[in-house]
Amino acid sequence: MELQPNFPSIQQVANQYLSSQPEKLDLQKGHGASFEEILRQKQGERTEGLRFSKHADSRLSQREISLTESQRKRLEDGTGKAREKGMRESLVMVDELAFIVNIRNNTVVTAMSLKAGEDGDEAVFTNIDGAVIT
Repeated sequence: MELQPNFPSIQQVANQYLSSQPEKLDLQKGHGASFEEILRQKQGERTEGLRFSKHADSRLSQREISLTESQRKRLEDGTGKAREKGMRESLVMVDELAFIVNIRNNTVVTAMSLKAGEDGDEAVFTNIDGAVIT
């Protein structure tokens, strides 16, 4: 008695997957955008607007930190510089404010003020792979 696997071929799975998701590109027929166009689109999606996690929002509120439009722009620029350097978790300094940013998710994870007497006297940052001062 010979057992025959019940697994479809890779081609069958690919055809089923691509046909069930019409918004995906039909790569077999050569239709759709080029890899470069898709990559640029995805990078654009990733860099559109810096987000703040719930924790970061809570810290901003708790520590009474409000960002000016200029500071927000510099934070976004600093995040972009960190991305260009290949960082994943970065400390981004804007004036006397410190932000830990998850670069891949384009998300501020936490924030604190470095002004004397605020947020304690020590500032220890862990689990970062770089810093940008802007």
